[in-house]
Amino acid sequence: MTIQRQKPLDFLTEADAVLIGSGIRTRDYAADPAFLSQLKLDTSRQLIGAQCSGTLLLARLGLIDDLPACTDLTTKPWVVEAGVNVVDAPFVAHGNVATAGGCLASQYLAAWMIARMATPQDAEDAIHYVAPVGEKAEYVARAMAAVGPYLASGKPLAA
Repeated sequence: MTIQRQKPLDFLTEADAVLIGSGIRTRDYAADPAFLSQLKLDTSRQLIGAQCSGTLLLARLGLIDDLPACTDLTTKPWVVEAGVNVVDAPFVAHGNVATAGGCLASQYLAAWMIARMATPQDAEDAIHYVAPVGEKAEYVARAMAAVGPYLASGKPLAA
């Protein structure tokens, strides 16, 4: 599946939240200084999340350094090579930056962003809405258990 961006990359400076997905060409983008220079992210005011190989982009941008981070097993060697401490976990966050390892861990990024931008209850409601019938309670509990330790004071980031 190809997703076309609807705004130029310079819009990133205006965004309150940025999610970086994964893709087969991420390694190429991570090695392209011209591309990386277009990714203007501000961890002091933006929520930034990356899933799987998107973590490699955060590493190349210096947004993770040696903090623990998550990625998929295929990308792990390149993220480690970039100096990141990759942990065997589906989700981890440090301040306004979060990483998820594994495609199905993207629900944790979504729950974390919703909880930070709105409320934890809003995150629970969103996960409940998309969870499989008959497994809703388990999905909500699992997602909130994964992100709960990384939710600051419980206050929304942007109200």
